[in-house]
Amino acid sequence: MAEKNHYPKDKGCARWIGPVGAAFGFLTVALGAVGAHLLRSQLSPPRMEQWQTAVQYQALHALSLLLVASLQYAGKSGPLLFWAGRLYVAGILCFCGSLYLLSTRELLGLSLSWLQHVTPLGGLLWLVAWALMVVKLCRN
Repeated sequence: MAEKNHYPKDKGCARWIGPVGAAFGFLTVALGAVGAHLLRSQLSPPRMEQWQTAVQYQALHALSLLLVASLQYAGKSGPLLFWAGRLYVAGILCFCGSLYLLSTRELLGLSLSWLQHVTPLGGLLWLVAWALMVVKLCRN
């Protein structure tokens, strides 16, 4: 079954997915530097490990967003890429965002233990996004 090319026809999705991916890439480097230079002495080793995990997964999924945008610019747009891009963004916000906050909760003086339930949701969103990418790439 051929995929309809209307999600968006004019590459409108790539207009924001690419810049968002690049912005997440920029933030990855900035947050990695914050962890390495400002937080390393203030966070316990397990909390620092959480921070680093967030940075690593954010880097990978920032690149994934750039892949989605590249495919869209190449004329491969469709509902699978449309949703994969959105799920990558949501996964970064849920998974990485929750880990950044959880790792610094003592420094921030906040009780954020409920966020530990948001982290796996981000991982699940990424799994769906990757599955959509598998289907999209196998169809082409």
